[in-house]
Amino acid sequence: MTKVKTAVTLAPPVLKHREALQKRLARVAVLAVVLAVSSLTAGAQSIPSSTKLIAMTEIARGDFVVTLQPLPFEGQPEGSRLGRMSIDKTITGDLVATTRGQMLSAMTEVKGSAGYVAIEKVEGVLNGKTGTFVLQHTGTMNRGSGSLVVTVVPNSGTGALTGLTGEFNIIIEGGRHSYEFKYTLP
Repeated sequence: MTKVKTAVTLAPPVLKHREALQKRLARVAVLAVVLAVSSLTAGAQSIPSSTKLIAMTEIARGDFVVTLQPLPFEGQPEGSRLGRMSIDKTITGDLVATTRGQMLSAMTEVKGSAGYVAIEKVEGVLNGKTGTFVLQHTGTMNRGSGSLVVTVVPNSGTGALTGLTGEFNIIIEGGRHSYEFKYTLP
């Protein structure tokens, strides 16, 4: 009697287990988001309107000095139009603080067209309240016409600046850097 061997290819049990686990985790993540949104909505509805706090928008003004230092941009050849820099500030006025952060930029072949993003951690005192928060920059130039938005990263405030939201407007006139920071605190 001759024995015949047949080859059967089955997915290893580990792969099947991994795929099943990934599907379950995806379902749990969706459920967690649905529950979080539901509880936030229910919580907001259960607070009587007479007890809700109204946040007032404040405006802080002052000056700042910025120091930019080129940093290596990993994986980019010499002469690349992509750049990376440290961005550190000393801020005075209604916000007395120092910042440390990094900026990524992209230049184009077209004169006056570029873009940059940056993240910087701010540590200091805002109108008597001490803490930290993070600013996010998004800037573009299209043939010399610029757009810049600098906002507080949601939920980045610490200490007395917990819950801080706002927009940090940078003003450059005559070589002087100043700011107008529209913000709210709970």
